[in-house]
Amino acid sequence: MISIQNISKIYGQNKVLDISYLDIPNGETFGLVGNNGAGKTTLFSCLLDLIQPSSGFISIDEIKVNESELWKNKVSAFIDESFLISYLTPEEYFYFLGELRGQNKATVDDFLKQFEDLFNGEILNARKYIRDLSKGNQKKVGIVGALIGTPEIIVLDEPFANLDPSTQIKLKNLIKVWSQNANVTFLISSHDLSHTTEVCNRIVVLNKGVLIKDIKTNPETLRELENYFAEQVSL
Repeated sequence: MISIQNISKIYGQNKVLDISYLDIPNGETFGLVGNNGAGKTTLFSCLLDLIQPSSGFISIDEIKVNESELWKNKVSAFIDESFLISYLTPEEYFYFLGELRGQNKATVDDFLKQFEDLFNGEILNARKYIRDLSKGNQKKVGIVGALIGTPEIIVLDEPFANLDPSTQIKLKNLIKVWSQNANVTFLISSHDLSHTTEVCNRIVVLNKGVLIKDIKTNPETLRELENYFAEQVSL
């Protein structure tokens, strides 16, 4: 269980995040949507203890993330390219993550076989450093890296960005398959309303750091979200 209690983040006079209460149960595929500046990445950064909130706290299984590191073996994430190690090859990066998570090279190699279709022959054995890959292929490396070690909570910020349509479909299928495991909780932030509603069973809308909607996904969710953001254009 992820519990968010009275969390806020203030930069100068600007409050970019202000959520009084939010619980995310184990096994949920949780989508976070909102316009630029809505506070999505700020919330994820507080969750991962990358930044300190101005008030409140976030706990994972009753462990406050800013007071202990015991939660870290349960959580994996890919937020942006800063999570990558650009001077490594993809293989070296995957082995590095595997070692951190108690897995040897043979185990990592076996794990990576399931992503051959996603990699499309452009990642492994390409004799390229991560920095030399396209943005889309860097995204693939980051996402698959976040899956190594069977974490219980996987945080992905804008996972569909910079991916071609075929890869977006493959990624959606991957998330659906992994989310069928009741021990895996996905937190996904995205600007793509269609993809998010397709893979997430719950969606929260943020606007200027405030929780506006909390929706259990249903056949009308996409239309509801589109109508909401269309109204924001006219304001």
